[in-house]
Order: sequence, then structure tokens, then C-alpha cells
Amino acid sequence: MNENDLNAVSEIKALALDMISNAKSGYPGISLSGAPILYTLYAKHLNYNPENPDWLNRDRFVLASGHASALLYATLHICGFPITKEDLKQYRAVDSILPGYPDKDLTPGVDVSVGASGEGISMGVGMALAERYIENILKSEDEAQTLIDYRTYIYCSDVDLMKGVSYEATSFAGAQNLDKLMLLCDISSMTNDGSTQTTFIEDLELRFEAMGFYVDTVKDGNNLKLIDKAIANAKKSKKPSVIFFKTIIGNGSRNANKSVVFEGPLNDDDVFMIKRNLNVTVAPFDVRKDSVVHIRTMINDRVGAKYASYTSYFNKVKSSANDRLLSLLRMLVNKEFTIPFESLNFKVNASYGENLLLTNHKILNMVASKTEYLLGGSADVASTTKVYIDNTSIQTPQKPLGRNLNFGVREEAMAGILNGMSLSGLKTYCSTKLIHADSLKTGLRTSALMHLPVTYFFTHDSIGDSEDGPALEPVEQLTMLRSIPNMITFRPSDINEVLGVFEYLCKHSEPISVVLGNTVMPKLPNTHPKMTLRGGYIVKKEERKLDGILVATGSEVLTALNLAIELRQENLDIRVISMPSIELFLKEDKVYQEQILPSTVKTIILEPGSKQSWGLFVNDSKYVLGLNDFGYSGHKEEVLKKCGYDYESLKVAVQKLFLNN
Repeated sequence: MNENDLNAVSEIKALALDMISNAKSGYPGISLSGAPILYTLYAKHLNYNPENPDWLNRDRFVLASGHASALLYATLHICGFPITKEDLKQYRAVDSILPGYPDKDLTPGVDVSVGASGEGISMGVGMALAERYIENILKSEDEAQTLIDYRTYIYCSDVDLMKGVSYEATSFAGAQNLDKLMLLCDISSMTNDGSTQTTFIEDLELRFEAMGFYVDTVKDGNNLKLIDKAIANAKKSKKPSVIFFKTIIGNGSRNANKSVVFEGPLNDDDVFMIKRNLNVTVAPFDVRKDSVVHIRTMINDRVGAKYASYTSYFNKVKSSANDRLLSLLRMLVNKEFTIPFESLNFKVNASYGENLLLTNHKILNMVASKTEYLLGGSADVASTTKVYIDNTSIQTPQKPLGRNLNFGVREEAMAGILNGMSLSGLKTYCSTKLIHADSLKTGLRTSALMHLPVTYFFTHDSIGDSEDGPALEPVEQLTMLRSIPNMITFRPSDINEVLGVFEYLCKHSEPISVVLGNTVMPKLPNTHPKMTLRGGYIVKKEERKLDGILVATGSEVLTALNLAIELRQENLDIRVISMPSIELFLKEDKVYQEQILPSTVKTIILEPGSKQSWGLFVNDSKYVLGLNDFGYSGHKEEVLKKCGYDYESLKVAVQKLFLNN
């Protein structure tokens, strides 16, 4: 490597330290150890165009170690992305385009929003999986296509590799042989609490070899020539690859190789010494012109012809008569996640009755037939949840166009992988039992944070749906799902409401959770797909005088309807509300909400789960007939009776609440 390369690395280190010092917050240790790795990747290997950060065929980069954000922003700035010196000065400030952890919606050149350690690895795996799938779809139309053919690079550290999700994701990547995936692992053997020698001692090379990866180790992670050679060799592999770079955290600092340099700004004397030793003499936030010219010229020389070739082919496709290829391109470029679906086109026989999981399966397949860009899988329970596409294969390296993904028992990685796939232009879904929703929490939150069109199907939604005992009977999971900002949660009662859920899925590009019971459900009177989209509506109106209201979700809507009929015989005129989505109901205007749920009328809630979702609708928790404890092991009817949730127990409880003032 020449002197210009070394100077550019020094500039990146200095910029990152300036940002952290100015913000009085950040992670200087990894910024100093990782700069040679990131510089070599961006200068010598990564295909991108700083003037068009969203170039469809750019290589994807995932900063799994989100705490290295200052390092990434400094690199993007010097490479020519539209990040100004003033932006650098606002690092970590409110409303800055450079937040503490990368955010794809704020920062040019950032492909992924990352948070929890290890999660970025699962999203990177999803991006590589999506690339292979979309590339093969396009090749089925034009073998010579150049719209999609890119690599996915992930920068991570010891911290990420300690997390279970990283193992889940990389194990899946190895089984799928994602040969365009590369992990660049900064191994400093240091964390916030000290050396990893007492916590992280496995042989990482053997671990990744066992998972089917090409593995290399660079013993001097500060040597630009060795870094360059290792990346070049890994790109030749026909396997997913991982390179371990042995580094010194805080390299150049007085506290190098100590945990104290992991987090928090360095003192002024230390920063001055580091810059002096790096021969950086410019003012804070300034970059020498020769460094900028060097790296940007190198990038243009290396990538310019590839970008021009892509642009030529892109324009050729736009003017072609190949309608299918044009449609595929339009969806990718515009990220059009809408699918043609009209719920009212389905006429449901009044005598319809079926397990709701089978109903959901049939409608999913109808929707899947309308687009190739909808696919997903299960955490090893598709045969139970019934969430899979018929007439297609399981996706494997040999069958890259299979639309069913077998994730194995890897719920956490499953969510992250789907997020990565959605970031790449696909609409995705997954399924597992509701009790396992907690294992997906990080991925659920990330879907909502990035507004990604991922659908989570959660089945077996009640204490009565499992005879395995309280450990596998959901209670608090619905409340957790409803608490996530930007997440819409549905618990439909019958086929009409499932149709409404799919209409929402097809016409919106935000994450949703669909909670389904393993229960045979008839078509209920007055349920309606379109009203499902309003979140809550009347399914049984009072006959004369409104004496009270029963609100229910899922299979409890049928219970509420039957209770209302019995209570009428006792001169209680009860309205029944189906509430498939609290979030959508709360988005309605106050006039509609008051029409459906008058605040002056006694209201009782039926839902066999935590009561905490319903505080906005009742002024006393006694009016929420839910559960405040775990379930029991036993047959369904025994468990429901023990929990006070069999029909007769609910009837007694409802009567008592309505009759007592």
C-alpha cells in the first residue's frame, strides 16, 4: 500500500475521534482498530456510487457493530457520500443525520439500521439470500441480466459473535451456501468489561469451518496489504466467507488494548498524541485534499465502468417490450410492496366452518400466486402453523427459487433474516407459535423501526391450544406485540376477518403480526373484511336499549355473541364488538370510536391473555376478563375451566359484572 492509503486511514481515524470528542459520546476503541479494515473494503473492493447511494446493484454493507458508527460516517464522508463537515459536527445530536447507531432512513450510504449486537449479521444473511433469489428470478427472463449481481459484506466484532443470533444466522447461511456473503470480523479480544479470555474461548476458525464457511485469519489487522489480499482471496471462494482480523482495540491510544478505551471519548492529550503520531495536522473535522482526491479517484476508476454498464442495461430494460422483466424492475426500484387483492371478491358460504389455520393457509396461497416477491418460512413448525406456499419447493442452494424457507429452530435469526430480505425488495413472512414471539422480539422491533413489510404469523394463541403446560401456553405475548410502535397486531375471529387482514397485508408496507387460534371457526354473523380494517366494529347491535358492551377478539367473539343471546333472556340488551386490531381502532377518529364504544356504557373485555392491553377501554381492570397468571398442563377443557375461561365460568362472570352496579 502506498503513502496515500496510509494517510487516508489516518484521516478516517482522526475524523472519528473528532466526532466522538465533539459529541462527548461514542466508541473510540473500535474506530481506531477497524479503520484499516473499513478503508480497504471501501477503497479496494466494495462496489458503490457515492453520487447514487441507492444504486440497485451496489454491494450491500452491514455495520453489525453499530457502536462503530463514527468510523462508518468518517469513511462515508471521505469516500464522497453526501455527508458534510457540518453533519459530522452534529454526530449523535437530536435530528442529526448521523445518529449514535446507523439508521438507513437518515444517512446516505447506510443500508441497514442496527441495534442489538449480532442482529446485523442475521440481516446481512437475509440480504445475501434475497440477492440470490432476485438474481435467479431475473435470470429466468434474461440470463445475461446485470440488474442484480452484488455481494453483501458484514463488519462485526467479538461482541457480535458472542450473541446466539449470530450463530443461528451463520449456521443457516452455511447450509444455504450463500457464496456472496462475507463477514469481516474485528477480533480485539476486548469488551466493555475486559478481556474475552474468561468468556469467549472457542476456536472461531473451527466453528465457521464446521458451518461450511471459507475461513481466513489476518494476524495483523493493521496491515493494509494483508487485509486487501485476504478480502480478494475470499471473493474467489464458492462458499460464504469469514475473515478474522486480529486487532488492538484503541490502537495508538495510551489505553490501547484496555477496556477503558472501549466506550467514551478519549482525553484531549490522548487525541493530540494519536493525531501527531498519525501525522494529521489539519484542524478538527478537516481532511487533506490529497487524501480525498486519492480515494475518490480510486473508487471511480474501479467502479465507474460497472456503474455505466448497469445504467446502460437498466435503460435497455426500461425501453424493452418484456413486460414481466419491466414489472420486476419497477417493483425493485420503487419498492412497490402492494399486491392486487380485494377481499370482497370472495363469497363465503354461510355454512363455512374450518380451522382458522387452514383458512389462513388457503388465503396466503391465493395472495402468493399474484407475486413472486412474497416468500417466507417457519421456525421448524410449518406443518403445525400451516404457513407455507403450495406448489413450490423449499429453498436450497440447488433450488434458489424455492419460496418456502426452512429456518430450523432459529426464531431470532429468522426475524433478522426476513428484515434483511425485505430491505432488499421482497415482501416476507414467517410463522411460529405465539409463545415463541418473545424469541423474535429484537427482530420484531427492528421491523417496526425500519417500517419493513414483514408479516409475523403467530398461531396457537390461547392457553387452550397446548396440552404441554404453562411453559408453552401464551399469556403476555399479545400485550408485548401491541406495545411495539409501528407494529399493527391482528387477532381475527373468522374467515371474513382473515380476508381483511390479507387486504391490509397486500395494500400496506409496514410490519404486522397476525395472531391465530388453532380452532375450527364458523363464519360469524356480521363480520366483515372491510370493517376489520377499522380495527373494531359492531357484530351484534343492541335491539332496543343499550345496557352494556362485550368486546372480544379471535375465537372469543363467538363466545361473546352466544353470551349476548343468553343475556337477552335476562333483559340485558348487549352490543358485541369484534376488535381484531386495537392499533387500527385507535387510528380511527374520536367520533367513530365513541359511536362504537360509548364511554358512558359499561364495557367488558373477553380475551384469554394479559389484561394490560385494555386499559384505554375500561376504568377498572375487573371488567377485563383476561388472565393474570400462567396456565396449566391438561386437556383443553380442563385447562380452560381451571383458569375460569370455559363458557360457563365466563357466563357467570359476565352476568355478575353487568348486573352489579
